[in-house]
Amino acid sequence: MGFPRLRHQIALAASAALVSGAVALSAGLQPSLAQGTPGLMEFRWDDNSRDYRKLYFFMTDTQRLRRSEYYLMLRPKDRKTAILKLTISVPSHFDAKIDPKRVKLCKMSEGGMMSRTKCQEIIPATIEVAANDESIEIFPDTPVSDNGTIGVYMNIFNPFNIGMYQFNALAQAPGDVPMAGYLGSWLIQIEPPSN
Repeated sequence: MGFPRLRHQIALAASAALVSGAVALSAGLQPSLAQGTPGLMEFRWDDNSRDYRKLYFFMTDTQRLRRSEYYLMLRPKDRKTAILKLTISVPSHFDAKIDPKRVKLCKMSEGGMMSRTKCQEIIPATIEVAANDESIEIFPDTPVSDNGTIGVYMNIFNPFNIGMYQFNALAQAPGDVPMAGYLGSWLIQIEPPSN
């Protein structure tokens, strides 16, 4: 198939999509809402793959000022050692109040087509949120193994400001050197209300 013919077929498909969208709108049908999962394509200003690792997350609602459940996941491939302490850095412009009573460390069940993401079992831990809400520190009662998927569950109201927010995960492993290592980042997008 030649390039001009392929370009013509793409143009026809785009026209058909526009016509079907216009028909749906004129019939009064509501457009479908996006799911609160990470997108297939992600744009970053400074994309240096050595210094950035994308972590999986799920949100029940991505619209601003809506109550949402956040599931910030850490899969076995995301960590190489047990975790003695987990720190999540929160951007300063993420203007949402994080209540430590609404944050839990969990063994997670990762959702898919037939099931939803959920907290299967709460891992006993002490949770502290900085006064300025810019970090969450989680101290498990016993070190968390690197087997199985774990995650941080938060039930909060989304911030007012729309945009992208990068939450970073730092973990301290058991051992003599009390240093936290970078595990990766969750890039969360808050969207305007759909009317």
